Amino acid sequence: MLQIDLGSATPAYGQIANGLRALLVARDLEPGEQLPTVRQLAVDLGVHHNTVAEAYRQLASEGWLDLKRGRGATVLERPSPFPGPAARAQFTRRLEELLAKAITDGISRGDLAADLRRCAAEVREGVAR
Repeated sequence: MLQIDLGSATPAYGQIANGLRALLVARDLEPGEQLPTVRQLAVDLGVHHNTVAEAYRQLASEGWLDLKRGRGATVLERPSPFPGPAARAQFTRRLEELLAKAITDGISRGDLAADLRRCAAEVREGVAR
């Protein structure tokens, strides 16, 4: 379901939250669905249970999960938030930083453009991950 890179600059809990968020946005995880327990996902990913717990807490604070002690994490129906100008500006800045990093890492501008076109098409079709 998820993979993490322990050598990444992104903390493991962030990678877990990002991966789960992608599954939630793609509706691969539906409202009412139970996620693996913190301990089970920690064992599956080879991380400490507090790492998974932090990722679950982050997603709960964003309105994606309902966390109940002893009952685990349940996916919630999440209304689409209304983004303000700051959210759009932050996204644009992060995208530009990501593109600059990819170019620095040697990914060609042509490949980046192709990937962006594919992602844009997925967003338009409602299947973005």
